[in-house]
Amino acid sequence: MRLGIIGLPQTGKTTIFNAVTRGDIPTGISAGRVQVNTAVVDVPDPRVDKLSAMFNPKKTIYAKITYVDIAGLDGSAGKSGISGSLLNQLTQMDGFIHVLRCFEDDNVPHQEGSVDPVRDLHMMDSEFIINDLIFVERKLERLADERRKGAGRDKASIDRDIQLFEKMQTALNEEIPLRDMGMSEDEIASLSGFGFLTLKPVMLLLNLAEGKTAPKMDYPHQHSLVVDLQGKLEMDMAKLPPEDAEMFMAEYGITELSLNRMIKYSYDLLGQHSFFTVGPDECRAWTVRNGALAPEAAGVIHTDLQKGFIRAEVVAYDDLIAFGGMNEVKAKGKLRLEGKEYVVKDGDILNIRFNI
Repeated sequence: MRLGIIGLPQTGKTTIFNAVTRGDIPTGISAGRVQVNTAVVDVPDPRVDKLSAMFNPKKTIYAKITYVDIAGLDGSAGKSGISGSLLNQLTQMDGFIHVLRCFEDDNVPHQEGSVDPVRDLHMMDSEFIINDLIFVERKLERLADERRKGAGRDKASIDRDIQLFEKMQTALNEEIPLRDMGMSEDEIASLSGFGFLTLKPVMLLLNLAEGKTAPKMDYPHQHSLVVDLQGKLEMDMAKLPPEDAEMFMAEYGITELSLNRMIKYSYDLLGQHSFFTVGPDECRAWTVRNGALAPEAAGVIHTDLQKGFIRAEVVAYDDLIAFGGMNEVKAKGKLRLEGKEYVVKDGDILNIRFNI
């Protein structure tokens, strides 16, 4: 999973990046400058710790999330679209964390002269819509040429593409993000290589000053979340030793550090969950989309497992912990053999049988 942290200049993107990754990247990047900071973080999961204690493996590997701090968006792309280098970074993301400034600071002036998260949100959404609309219109021109020349694909296939892209054009002209169109899974799959920005899930992160409450922010779009964070305070706490951090958390009424909360939000936003593989060599957490079938989960481990999938041995995490080990689980009849239509559940422990 790759999540891009975006927003207008001076909104606190890098502060949030440091808070959720325990990083120490200097803040205050100048407006309009394209700069990218990347961090891969382990997903804290007490289930992995318990499995590791049970199997005592040579290696314990947690699931991972990549957070990318992307500077360079300033609301000025207009009808020309987003620059190539910046667009290349944005299209690689699975989703976005859009940081909205909700704090006043005379030492950090807002580029628009005032703090207004609703205005800033509209600026960024409009920029993404314009960028996608430019691409859709260019694609429709190419499809029209392809149909007129009559070479390559059959006309029925081209017409289906034209119909889809015309619907996308209509939605974008009405300032409707593509993720709100209610496209089918097949339609979304056909667009996977294009990197449309308004098709990606978005988490709005309201960046608050210390001790402040979040303003009301409605964002009635599909595949979206609205959360708030005291960014500067969380960044400072992330740098503290654990015992000092606990003291500050108690003082400010914070029950969970931002890293843990943001990971939970990230999984919810992207519709993902974890399954596990266990053994004497390795205990490992893997990430797969909600609703994934067993062969797809096998492919997350290795493509050969998906190609040669026969069946999966499945044990629920809760059953394994309750009965104390694999032998006990088998004796109680809690180990199941599942086929290609099995929907993998959060916490499943899988052993893939395959043949190549």
